[in-house]
Amino acid sequence: MVFSSNIFLFVFLPATLFVYYLVDIRFKNTFLLLASLFFYLWGEPKFIIVMIMSIIINYTFGILIYLSQSYIKGNVIKRIILLLAIFGNVFLLFYYKYFDFTIGLINQIFNTNIVQQNIVLPIGISFFTFQGMTYVIDLYWGKVTVQKNPLKIALYISLFPQLIAGPIVRYKDVNEQIDKRIVNIEKFAEGIKRFVLGLGKKTIIANTVASIADSIFNLPYSDHFITTAWLGIVCYSLQIYFDFSGYSDMAIGLGKMFGFDFLENFNYPYISKNITEFWRRWHISLSTFFRDYVYIPLGGNRKGNVYINLSIVFLLTGLWHGASLNFIVWGIWHGMFIIAERILKKSQLSKINIPGCVKVSYTLIVVIIGWVFFRADTLEYAIGYLGVMFGLVEPSNVGFATKYYLDNYSIFIIIIALISSTGFLPRCISTIEEKWSHEIIFNIAKTVYISVVLLICAIFVMTSTYNPFIYFRF
Repeated sequence: MVFSSNIFLFVFLPATLFVYYLVDIRFKNTFLLLASLFFYLWGEPKFIIVMIMSIIINYTFGILIYLSQSYIKGNVIKRIILLLAIFGNVFLLFYYKYFDFTIGLINQIFNTNIVQQNIVLPIGISFFTFQGMTYVIDLYWGKVTVQKNPLKIALYISLFPQLIAGPIVRYKDVNEQIDKRIVNIEKFAEGIKRFVLGLGKKTIIANTVASIADSIFNLPYSDHFITTAWLGIVCYSLQIYFDFSGYSDMAIGLGKMFGFDFLENFNYPYISKNITEFWRRWHISLSTFFRDYVYIPLGGNRKGNVYINLSIVFLLTGLWHGASLNFIVWGIWHGMFIIAERILKKSQLSKINIPGCVKVSYTLIVVIIGWVFFRADTLEYAIGYLGVMFGLVEPSNVGFATKYYLDNYSIFIIIIALISSTGFLPRCISTIEEKWSHEIIFNIAKTVYISVVLLICAIFVMTSTYNPFIYFRF
């Protein structure tokens, strides 16, 4: 069940909200937990056991860490418990996501013939295992207090708004909200607005450009002109941004409807002036996770070799997104530029005054090239596709001209997407809202606007059979 599906929009969400606000405050968490487990059970019934195992692992080791801190002197036992907790989470993630990939690599490197298990990836496992780890690690560091109620840990890990597509919510950011949260009309209305706008990003923009990108990437790279190859990757760059940020907006909006405040996950990354800034704006919950739980513990920029630390972080960042050489190359690609920017920052070249538009253009080129590795099914295809993009590979079997993939509607959506990705339109709307928010006419206009977007989204959801779910790869 995904947020942009008929069953979620017209059955699950209305029913869940209706019952949630009817039940007594004492039972709201219990009901929300049951609703979240049902949400996951609907789409992945055989993998509910994986979710339950994650809950048991993190609750049990959380209690053990608490007991070791309270009754055991010395740090050895505490560290062993923490390592076992991390191992339990990583083992779940490794088995379901990387076991077959590892076997495949072993077969290629050593020319063996070990049989792969064809293990199916449970949706959302990359998100809820990381969330579980934030709880036990922060508990070990003393940043949070132990949660002795297993139902509350279960709710934290399985909470459906952010379960399958993020953002990665840390326990320390919501632990107080699990026990006590405030819901009022203003917050609920803001949640609806945020959800609808996120739904619009997904169904109106992301799905439209995804159709173009898929049509192009589904053909051999040698079938395309340079312009077609660039159109395909630009559309994919817009797809992944509006799809991912749209789901994050929907998750944040849903959280507000149930009284939770989740942190922002995107901040217009395509206007970044370097790759370092890009990662401060893109998938913020993931980049801060690796910063706080991998980069800093490795020594950060204070201990050890900072460049090795960065290389490890971006190798893991690539692997987190998928068990494929393409994702590894994508992570290394970004890591190379992060390291290069850090080196240049310490040199005399950093004093050169480079125009902002040049910096943004450089960042976009690097990011777009990286997205080719991210989108392509194989490393060979990615390299060939890049060759076509930069005129190094001559097209040999062109079947369609670039204009074949475009019509007036898709051109209009691409223009809207390009403008919106800069933050220009949202900032204009925010400025107007700040100035006119107390005016009745403005509030009526805003309500009408949200209602129209919702209606258009509903039409798209009900009539379209094309609704790609990009997180199946995560």
